[in-house]
Amino acid sequence: MTPDNRATARHVGLALFALTTGGFAIGTTEFVTMGLLPQIAAGVHISIPTAGHVVSAYALGVVVGAPVIAALGARTGRKRLLLGLMAVFVAGNVLSAVATSYEFLMAARFLSGVPHGAFFGIGAVVGASMVPPDRRARAIAMSMLGLPVANIVGVPLTTLLGQRFGWQLPFLAVGVLGLLTLVAVWLWVPPQPVGSEVNVRSELSALRRPQVWMALLVGMVGFGGMFATYSYITPTMTELAGFSESAVTIVLAVYGIGMTVGTVLGGRLADRSLMGAMYGGLVAVAVVLGTFGWLAQTRPGALVAVFAMGCSASILVPALQTRLMDVAHEGQSLAASLNHSTLNIANALGAWLGSVVLAAGYGYEWPSRLGAALAVAGLILALISGLMERRGSTQVLA
Repeated sequence: MTPDNRATARHVGLALFALTTGGFAIGTTEFVTMGLLPQIAAGVHISIPTAGHVVSAYALGVVVGAPVIAALGARTGRKRLLLGLMAVFVAGNVLSAVATSYEFLMAARFLSGVPHGAFFGIGAVVGASMVPPDRRARAIAMSMLGLPVANIVGVPLTTLLGQRFGWQLPFLAVGVLGLLTLVAVWLWVPPQPVGSEVNVRSELSALRRPQVWMALLVGMVGFGGMFATYSYITPTMTELAGFSESAVTIVLAVYGIGMTVGTVLGGRLADRSLMGAMYGGLVAVAVVLGTFGWLAQTRPGALVAVFAMGCSASILVPALQTRLMDVAHEGQSLAASLNHSTLNIANALGAWLGSVVLAAGYGYEWPSRLGAALAVAGLILALISGLMERRGSTQVLA
């Protein structure tokens, strides 16, 4: 490797590290709220069920913010847009930390969620643009690696901070992480000007492509199955496997390790065969969820099942992100951002379907079995999408 190539590789690595840092901050603030609901409820004088709406406010910010920012920011240079998104993220978390009322906190969490999907989506486009075509999925995986790592390190540490020193401190800590990300992006991400042909209309053109909608449906249905299980992971681990509530933190860390391994592995597999990685990821999710209820009857089996669930689901993420960018053509930023809106819809869908199963009187081993059926449905959609492509179906909706 020549000195010039080494310099280029170093610059790419630093740029991806900056994006990973942002993903780590985003992943931490997204999930730490769930572990601090009792403290938040007491802090703003509401019930714990009402405090759960704070989580929903963040998710709504993700769903709304991703497509709106990606489309309206089409003419903005991508580096400048990333800096702006992280500035809004910092503001949302600082405002969350100083909130003294339920209404103010709801607004602050919504604002914190607005940059989430667009940051990951535009970061994926930026990461892919800096490497050769045969390494795109790996670069996309690296740009998203901060999210699973947050589940191993960021969420447990900030949860502990919040429990001991007050629920406001984690949001301030995330705000500091956001400021560090701002500096890292400014220093290390190269300028990303957009071409003269890129505008709001070109980004919205992605919505006229059936393959974009097929990929989004694959993500929504396939990941809905995983979230049907993960949403009830604490009672599943305590009721079926016999873990204590305090030990569930270890279980969640194991899930985060599985996510990290799956993200790295998924990037490599998608670079070898994009559709193969999608099919294989969905098959793996279906198998893992289909056997989850049986494995979770013992503590060792439960740990294996949780790791496998995190790994198999995360294998699918780089492939889905890359697939959306490929089939979107001129609308890559919008399509890549919509992927994260879709995953939050899958989160809500899976949690609701899981609650329906439990409310019907079935045990905690049953949400995962429903999840396996959803993963199979996602696989069928992916196979249909692949068949459409092989038949040359590239039509654009009028």
